[in-house]
Amino acid sequence: MTAAPRLLVISPTFHGYWRSIERAFTELGYAVTTHRYDERPARLHRVGAKVRHELPARIGLTRLGLGDPGHLVADRTAAALAALDAADPQRLLVVKGDTLGPAFWDEVDRRKIPRVLWLYDELRRVRHEVPIERLGPIASYSAADTAALQQRSFTVAHVPLAFDPTMTPTQLRQTDEVVFVGARYPARERLLVGLADAGVPVRAYGRDWSGHLVDRVRTWDLHRPSIAASRDLPRPEAYAVLAGAAAALNIHGDQDGFTMRTFEACGVGGLQLIDRADVAELYTPGEHLEVFGGPAELTALADRALRDRPWAQRLRAAGRAHTLARHTFVHRARALAALWD
Repeated sequence: MTAAPRLLVISPTFHGYWRSIERAFTELGYAVTTHRYDERPARLHRVGAKVRHELPARIGLTRLGLGDPGHLVADRTAAALAALDAADPQRLLVVKGDTLGPAFWDEVDRRKIPRVLWLYDELRRVRHEVPIERLGPIASYSAADTAALQQRSFTVAHVPLAFDPTMTPTQLRQTDEVVFVGARYPARERLLVGLADAGVPVRAYGRDWSGHLVDRVRTWDLHRPSIAASRDLPRPEAYAVLAGAAAALNIHGDQDGFTMRTFEACGVGGLQLIDRADVAELYTPGEHLEVFGGPAELTALADRALRDRPWAQRLRAAGRAHTLARHTFVHRARALAALWD
């Protein structure tokens, strides 16, 4: 019997998505080890990181040498090198990897490990510690970045984000609310406040929306909009909210790639209202989800979600079936593996 190929995944902790990646590659027959390069397991470490890195940046002390991100890069690079030694992988997947220094990539090159870098941000938002030319093959959630890199003769593939069906909620949080789960940006705030002003029951979830004192402090922001809001949710609870709400909003703004929410909201059986018509490359509007072009269209769709349950149920069922057929982490793992095989 052939031994399972050893795969090392180096990933941010980011909402536990590393577990979904790990499960997908395990299902494909890999022996997976994961190193989370930004893990801060203890509350004291998280507070220390805010004081050491975030606070100096907020009050402009980085120009005085305080809060130097170089310490962060050195620490994370050393830990990633240790993980490389411990795992001795035959394949390597790095997710984002923006704070890994040259020494890490030098060692990967020295070992000649087949590798892939998977990016869930646009290149213009990410600053890697080494030139992007050194980091391929590259998989990007951004179709525009993929095309631009292909023009530069990179080995690159467009690999969108995904849904983990092992996390389908068994109990829904049924509400007659239109919900948004995610960060608060001005365009998102305007849309949600506009819905509330139009009489639509709206609730936002996340630290940027929550009025809890701890969340106001941790976000360095005392302002909160006048809509119903709740604190951050773990992924399983967020999925239960998305599935049980009257509708789940997906508001992108200045992004080319599609957020994880695009696949999650449909994957859990939610009724997704999304702000981008180009989602048609992934889902069929009117069959799997609905697209809104502005506040008036969003209000009309939200109103329909609250009163036309048969229509909503058709979209929920079709969106979930389509996601399971095409947009799971196992589908993405196959696409990533094709880049090193």
